[in-house]
Amino acid sequence: WGWRGGNGGGRAGLGWAGLGWAGLGWAGLGAAGSASPAPLRPAAAAMTDNIPLQPVRQKKRMDSKHRGGCCECLRCCGRREPRPRTVWLGHPEKREQRYPRNVINNQKYNFFTFLPGVLFNQFKYFFNLYFLLLACSQFVVEMRLGALYTYWVPLGFVLAVTVIREAAEEIRCYMRDKEVNSQIYSKLTARGTVKVKSSNIQVGDLIIVEKNQRVPADMIFLRTSEKNGSCFLRTDQLDGETDWKLRLPVSCTQRLPTASDLLQIRSYVYAEEPNIDIHNFVGTFTREDSDPPVNESLSIENTLWASTVIASGTVVGVVLYTGRELRSVMNTSNPRSKIGLFDLEVNCLTKILFGALVVVSLVMVALQHFAGRWYLQIIRFLLLFSNIIPISLRVNLDMGKIVYSWVIRRDSKIPGTVVRSSTIPEQLGRISYLLTDKTGTLTQNEMVFKRLHLGTVAYGLDSMDEVQSHIFSIYTQQAQEPPAVKGLSVATKVRRTMSSRVHEAVKAIALCHNVTPVYESNGVTDQAEAERHYEDSCRVYQASSPDEVALVQWTESVGLTLVGRDQSSVQLRSPGGHILNFTILQIFPFTYESKRMGIIVRDESTGEITFYMKGADVVMAGIVQYNDWLEEECGNMAREGLRVLVVAKKSLTEEQYQDFEARYVQAKLSVHDRSLKVATVIESLEMEMELLCLTGVEDQLQTDVRPTLETLRNAGIKVWMLTGDKLETATCTAKNAHLVTRTQDIHIFRLVTNRGEAHLELNAFRRKHDCALVISGDSLEVCLKYYEYEFMELACQCPAVVCCRCAPTQKAQIVRLLQERTGKLTCAVGDGGNDVSMIQEADCGVGVEGKEGKQASLAADFSITQFKHLGRLLMVHGRNSYKRSAALSQFVIHRSLCISTMQAVFSSVFYFASVPLYQGFLIIGYSTIYTMFPVFSLVLDKDVKSEVAMLYPELYKDLLKGRPLSYKTFLIWVLISIYQGKKSPPAHALDVVVCVAI
Repeated sequence: WGWRGGNGGGRAGLGWAGLGWAGLGWAGLGAAGSASPAPLRPAAAAMTDNIPLQPVRQKKRMDSKHRGGCCECLRCCGRREPRPRTVWLGHPEKREQRYPRNVINNQKYNFFTFLPGVLFNQFKYFFNLYFLLLACSQFVVEMRLGALYTYWVPLGFVLAVTVIREAAEEIRCYMRDKEVNSQIYSKLTARGTVKVKSSNIQVGDLIIVEKNQRVPADMIFLRTSEKNGSCFLRTDQLDGETDWKLRLPVSCTQRLPTASDLLQIRSYVYAEEPNIDIHNFVGTFTREDSDPPVNESLSIENTLWASTVIASGTVVGVVLYTGRELRSVMNTSNPRSKIGLFDLEVNCLTKILFGALVVVSLVMVALQHFAGRWYLQIIRFLLLFSNIIPISLRVNLDMGKIVYSWVIRRDSKIPGTVVRSSTIPEQLGRISYLLTDKTGTLTQNEMVFKRLHLGTVAYGLDSMDEVQSHIFSIYTQQAQEPPAVKGLSVATKVRRTMSSRVHEAVKAIALCHNVTPVYESNGVTDQAEAERHYEDSCRVYQASSPDEVALVQWTESVGLTLVGRDQSSVQLRSPGGHILNFTILQIFPFTYESKRMGIIVRDESTGEITFYMKGADVVMAGIVQYNDWLEEECGNMAREGLRVLVVAKKSLTEEQYQDFEARYVQAKLSVHDRSLKVATVIESLEMEMELLCLTGVEDQLQTDVRPTLETLRNAGIKVWMLTGDKLETATCTAKNAHLVTRTQDIHIFRLVTNRGEAHLELNAFRRKHDCALVISGDSLEVCLKYYEYEFMELACQCPAVVCCRCAPTQKAQIVRLLQERTGKLTCAVGDGGNDVSMIQEADCGVGVEGKEGKQASLAADFSITQFKHLGRLLMVHGRNSYKRSAALSQFVIHRSLCISTMQAVFSSVFYFASVPLYQGFLIIGYSTIYTMFPVFSLVLDKDVKSEVAMLYPELYKDLLKGRPLSYKTFLIWVLISIYQGKKSPPAHALDVVVCVAI
């Protein structure tokens, strides 16, 4: 579930600003749609291009959605504009401004707004409002046509079912929120350690978080109990990645003797304003009572975001953000009450029937020449013919949805499937766009090392023993001193040269990463003893990226094993069992902007300082020395679906390093433009580096992903992949999963930062046809800012779209734009906490239960255990649900029109008198009980077997046009109803009476 926090952080049940009756078609469903962006600037028209500049057109939503707050004017929501802040350690009373409470609230309503909110959501549509007005009219004696219970009992039954369902959901949300808000944490105070609830935590508090405990608020990491001076976080519920993240405490506070000393020092944290970026942070730590004052730069490595879990040790942090200012909260959108397109279409048909009802009533009164109290006669005729719109339609459709949900849960071919929203099963039968996450949804998030390329020779899985022999020979020769003598044969020299190249490449891969070996107790061996002896059986690797773990596991398989690592050192074990010690001087983590990571180490045995770097070929090509094979081999490996990394090195002298360190430390202390200054200093080292090798790893796909995607494409469903991963990784996975077919070209949308660059790139993209699009989140944001209509028009024409480096809010924005621009139904599939916003925004959300927890599946409308089950869920159950509901709704209307036709004939015969043909419970019983089972049996109707529906997905494509329930089929049923109503026994008997009278 998405966490919502802070005062007013919950979703109000009623928002009176800009309400519109969707059923009556009144304009202004303000809470349902977003405001149209500003029109394009006139300057754009002067640009010479072939993109027609059209005003952005917005479609209004036809379902209820309450947005928590307005971005344009925060004051109207009782919120202030977020600002940078100074937080004093352990002194929340020194805060500069008022901060929101640290409260989690997922409820739609509170105690007072529940009943009004539920009733409003029911009666804002014409279908339900009509029956409410009809039932209320029976309290007027002049309008009463029968007993009150004949009108109020069916309506009450429908409302009771809805209220009970909403109440059960609200109670579950309340219990989950209460459990989270009541979790107990330890807080450091002047009186010692005290217990505090999560909801009572304030900005500036010093909070102790134990191992396997959830971080209650966004904090700065101050101290850890781990002797290596770091800790690991599980961030799967925040960013959807299953790999643990390494976090480092502030070095000044980590050196303090005890945690209680944090209250004795005079220090504060300067932090940036709250924002949605979970991958970056800018701040500084200052200690004033030292001589001289200590200043340390703070980055993402020093943060503990809420919704993460401490995986190792016990940590102490100072709270920076709470409530609605949490990163996890700002990246989660409010869920909406989803109303199916089928229900909206039925609602539209009822308005047409109401129009026919009004016309028939006016005709009846007109034939009486508007005599007497004709206006009262109009109302009585409206009530008399009210069966044209049967209340049993709502009852039958709701019960049909329950049956569809039960059938889905009972399907043995998709075990573990859960239906969490039983109101929209028909949506599954009309999906036009499928938006899917990558990691954990399409892939298993398990990397396998496939290829090592040295330029002149390449090693695959079948030749790794050669690499192992090279490594073994190098360390054997080093152990057998003295080194090689003169007079060796040419073959021996070549052999030694190749061995040294392989050794240097493997050593670079074993050192250039952020992997940390963790030793776990196996129940027999003591954990400290296992770590002391580097026992292989107790060692597991943890890193922020699975491909780095795959690389380190590969170096272990060829003989060079990573056995130890902390903030300042790395230990490798050679094939002979010797421990090689390296000191970490600097490390430069991977960022999306740089597309590379680096590390500077000193070999303790020789004193040599080496700068290792690995990254994407697009950036490394300009860093390494000139060569004639890099581009070609990278292309070959990428076409195989491999994730390619280029590895390089550079030797540094002591003077070169000292000069670099001074400039680097100065840049890290900058508050303004820190990332730019740091990148400039690092780039001074990245020149003429020696190219060592290329590595290729492959992300294993989930079972049957390729045939499932093929089925969806044949069914007319376009698939968009939205992922937070790197561009190269996303592109490789799209090729591997056959999301992009072999015959299709791929257009990689280059990084754009302004309007002009976006304009030129859109022109280049427009000239391509039948081409898949790959675009980054930053470029997407620029395009949507200036050319929203043009970009969406071009993207919707693509056979497939891949959006990489997408933030959770961007995923939801893409879904919303697809709905508004195309008017088609969307389905979102994901398995992590970062997919919740996308799942809730889509017309139909599907959660996959996997390694990343159950947050996505709990927030989804449907929960499955594997991605391959999606094919059967759509092709079989979605198709059947839509076709059955279409037939059921039209047949129920047909049944009621027959009765209304007989009533019209009866009234016409008896001088247009407003007298009911059937009295009391007879008419209600006919439409709800007597003919219930024959009509309701349509929910079990089946035109083709499930195997045939899966074998021929083209059958699904026909449903996208909405032909089972259209104006044409509706008109045909109306004509049939009038004909049968006229020829039914009661009507035929009336014809005989008329003839006798004449």
